[in-house]
Amino acid sequence: MRTKELIEQIFKKKSFLCVGLDTDLEKIPTYLLSEKDPVFTFNKAIIDATHQYCVAYKPNIAFYEAMGLDGWKALEKTINYLHSEYPDLYTIADAKRGDIGNTSRMYAKTFLKDLGFDSVTVAPYMGKDSVEPFLEFTDKHTILLALTSNDGASDFQILKTEGEELYKKVIKTSKSWKNSENLMYVIGATKAEYLSEIRKIIPENFLLVPGVGAQGGSLEEVCKYGITKDVGLLVNSSRKIIYASDAPNFAEIAAARAEALQQQMAAELEKLKS
Repeated sequence: MRTKELIEQIFKKKSFLCVGLDTDLEKIPTYLLSEKDPVFTFNKAIIDATHQYCVAYKPNIAFYEAMGLDGWKALEKTINYLHSEYPDLYTIADAKRGDIGNTSRMYAKTFLKDLGFDSVTVAPYMGKDSVEPFLEFTDKHTILLALTSNDGASDFQILKTEGEELYKKVIKTSKSWKNSENLMYVIGATKAEYLSEIRKIIPENFLLVPGVGAQGGSLEEVCKYGITKDVGLLVNSSRKIIYASDAPNFAEIAAARAEALQQQMAAELEKLKS
């Protein structure tokens, strides 16, 4: 899905919600563990219940890798189900890859071609030649980790070098890479006050914003500093939605959480008209 189609979906649904599928066997309802494929069964129920309130889904690849072959099969079934049943939804492989060029090329092929995700998250620490293999897929997006919401972000990302924070140097440098128009950036919701400075560097690029919900980020603050005329935001919520309940009606309760966020987003979109 290209940026134009994503924007159309956002305004059609009045939502820029991304639901994170961080599916953990220790957290899903225990009665699902008797299923042949409990992870896919859980994911399918969440997707069917929440799809009308969101525009994207983001499986966190670590949760699937941790289950070995069964996890990869569940991931493949999940992405295939999204492609077949809800082709208008945007998909993100939250893989946080990034390595020397030939290795990155294999990572890019895995997620963007073989599994068919619309985008993949990438770590920029190794620089240009570790990211450009992902950007070779010009009909896809590469989502660069820029300023994250975890406590350890302060270890490196906001340190100043030559008078400028490192995360700003990363963003500015990335704009010079081949096919950089296909870059999105991860900016944590708990760092919302930084968004006004970030928008001076990348005024139009989409931002993937985790941290609203369980991590305490404010949707209103994110929109205040980061929203653009085309919205330019995908706000992710994972645990607050998918683990809202472990009762048999868990999907229904997850849908209610997703709808509540969608309603808040619709209100923010109304502000763009004024």
